Amino acid sequence: MGRSRRTIPEELLLLALDPATGTTAQPQSLDLGLAGAQLVELALAGRIAPDGDRIAVVVPRPTGDPTLDCALELLRRRGAPVRAVHWIGGPRLGLRQTYLSHLERCGMVAAVPGQMCGVLPTTRYQATDTAISREIRSRLDSAIRTGVPPDPRTAALAALAHAVGLGKHLYPGNEGRSSRSRLRDLIRHDPMGGLVAHAVMDVQNGAVAQPRRGPAATGRQGAAGARSAAEPARGVPMQPHRGSMARAVAH
Repeated sequence: MGRSRRTIPEELLLLALDPATGTTAQPQSLDLGLAGAQLVELALAGRIAPDGDRIAVVVPRPTGDPTLDCALELLRRRGAPVRAVHWIGGPRLGLRQTYLSHLERCGMVAAVPGQMCGVLPTTRYQATDTAISREIRSRLDSAIRTGVPPDPRTAALAALAHAVGLGKHLYPGNEGRSSRSRLRDLIRHDPMGGLVAHAVMDVQNGAVAQPRRGPAATGRQGAAGARSAAEPARGVPMQPHRGSMARAVAH
């Protein structure tokens, strides 16, 4: 995968950065969105594909992007397709910081050290190339304004932006209500983006739906289904890590 093109996780993070404060909007849901954005990027690269509500590795060959390849290898080690909600809901400690550090190395953001309450060290991030952020935002605005079906990359980005709650950040107030509604509607234009976006929202809501079964199967597997229903609890977003990421308050 060539590095001349920004990945969807990178673009989602740039969308979430507040230029006034240097922090990220919706930090906890954004972490889920970044994990989902990796799945979309791997799908666009032909490495994985949806299998119902699961994700299957179809080509385990590395992409050349270290962060994506780490996710691809973890998926490959599962040995069988994994439910999108279970993947996205798993622990992803440090993922946001990994992408912020990458954007800093690429010169797209600059780290600004500071202090919280005059004591705790913090790091905020300011976009250094505002033209890039404007271009990303322009693609979303165009899709919303024109109603023309966007390309899969933009459609997936829109779906994830809606799923993590960036609508109110991008289109605030009553005047942005119609734009937020159209942003939500763009979710239908990319199947993989839609699958991942719904999984992100399911994890946030703590209501991970079980695979559909016929009536007979439901009766036979009642006890097993009750045990399975406990699984999503492991996917509920955890409290922010207090270790290495405590220095990077990109909230």
